[in-house]
Amino acid sequence: MPLHFIKQDITKLECDAIVNATNNTLLGGGGVDGAIHAAAGGKLLEECKRLGGCDTGDAKITKGYNLPCKYVIHTVGPIWRGGFVGERALLESCYKKSLALAKEKGCETVAFPLISSGVYRYPKDKALSVAVETISGFLLDNEMTVYIVVFDKASYQISEELFDDVADYIDENYEDESSDSHLFYRNFSIRSEERRLDFIERLGENGEEHIQCELSLIDMLADIDDNFAVTLLKLIDLRGITDVECYKKANVSKQTWYKIMNEKDYKPSKNTVISFAIALELSLKETKHLLSTVGFALSKSSKFDIIIEYFLLNEEYNIFTINETLFKFDQPCLGV
Repeated sequence: MPLHFIKQDITKLECDAIVNATNNTLLGGGGVDGAIHAAAGGKLLEECKRLGGCDTGDAKITKGYNLPCKYVIHTVGPIWRGGFVGERALLESCYKKSLALAKEKGCETVAFPLISSGVYRYPKDKALSVAVETISGFLLDNEMTVYIVVFDKASYQISEELFDDVADYIDENYEDESSDSHLFYRNFSIRSEERRLDFIERLGENGEEHIQCELSLIDMLADIDDNFAVTLLKLIDLRGITDVECYKKANVSKQTWYKIMNEKDYKPSKNTVISFAIALELSLKETKHLLSTVGFALSKSSKFDIIIEYFLLNEEYNIFTINETLFKFDQPCLGV
């Protein structure tokens, strides 16, 4: 842990391994494949010739040679043919096989391009979804830092509906001093009356339990004088999850967790506090109270804060989906 989204030339990234989206021959090609071979030098091609090619969905590993990484993991993604011939399973296999090789070699850091999203025409938003779901699943059981690297924002896409919803929410709320209750009813589900009505219906069925839970958390946060670590542990116990589950859901590294727990006067960043609020599935009001315990607040003049508010109001707590969106809007990601 964690998973990072970065815009960079993957051939210049210093990490233990980078992943090369290649073809079945492993002998180089266009795009990221050609760039990696050019940067690594001729010895990479010589080693690849001895590997005997690679099946689609499989992965093989070589040295990094002139690259600033120890290893290059070569994987062959599927060509998009409409999604009806097992493309998703093959793409998932690319990530799984590559991560398994990285783990086998003791890699602590590994960087991926968006496999198959170039000349193989896998839709970029779908390719991103497969990458995030597969990598995040691996990270639940393994300690590794993983990068999804894009060369430019044109090669990175989230779903059009999510992008439009968040863009509308920013437009309507940026530097808007409206009350929280007004924002809730006016903007809870931008562009989707059906989702708003569904929430109201669910709240009606479980309203008392939902409200009492929120009040108990807010009362606890308002009354305690504990430092952030003690507050966090109490919230984890209240949610009934383990410490490891919490920091992994927060996209926070084990090292950061140890710092929070062991440094008496440690004050986390605003980013870190929000990451844990997402992991604990706090409401907007609860998140504001947690932020206030360490002297932070959400601001209408911050696009980052407004995007976080959007997801909290919509009760969307998948931190990787949130980070995909933050990255698309040129905002810092959570947990990093």
